[in-house]
Amino acid sequence: MASIAVGDVLPDGVLAWLDESDKKQVISVHSLAAGKKVVLFGGPGAFTPICNMKFVPGFIGSAEEFKSKGVDEILLISVNDPFVMKAWAQSYPENRHVKFLADGSSTYTHTLGLEVDLSDKCLGTRSRRFVLLVDDLVVKVANIEMEGENPKCVQKRS
Repeated sequence: MASIAVGDVLPDGVLAWLDESDKKQVISVHSLAAGKKVVLFGGPGAFTPICNMKFVPGFIGSAEEFKSKGVDEILLISVNDPFVMKAWAQSYPENRHVKFLADGSSTYTHTLGLEVDLSDKCLGTRSRRFVLLVDDLVVKVANIEMEGENPKCVQKRS
């Protein structure tokens, strides 16, 4: 299956998180993104070195700039369970805008065509590192790390 690309309609799917009472909540991607400008980004997993130390902090640090340019939602998804995603979110106390959402079974990641087999690294099926700019469910920008690339190099795909 080809990965999501510029011009595609963002497919719907269900993601999860834990609320303040540690009760699992689920939400559809379309309910988060319909009629809005959204940055949707993801990577191989919570607390993985590049994601944890560079990728996610970059989005947290740029959140106000995104908001000033009309972005309504900044959504991080990862192939982790909601408990891990909550712990990961709590490790960034300065975060006010990025929502950490779980795709525990990688179902949505597969729907996007962004799965990668990292079994050789003891990680199983995970997500490629990616960034999508979506405007009312239409992908306007798709930056997707391809297999074998340097993690610092994320290329535009259209």
